[in-house]
Amino acid sequence: MNHEAESEADQGGADYVRVVGALCAEFSEVHPRPTVVRCVNAARHGAIEVTGGATPDLVERIARKHLQVLALVATERG
Repeated sequence: MNHEAESEADQGGADYVRVVGALCAEFSEVHPRPTVVRCVNAARHGAIEVTGGATPDLVERIARKHLQVLALVATERG
């Protein structure tokens, strides 16, 4: 487990921990927790860079799309 990435997700507070938990549950068959954490962190940073803010709902939607694309690529390579 990448504790640095995990603690970065925690820095966003309980809302981001909830986002990680929800996406881990949703993608448990496809992606390990560190991948989900990296996607949530990337989504949060991207949202802040583009919009100046990162609500948990926006971060969750962006991270979900990233995880869906990664899953699609993985099945195509399968």
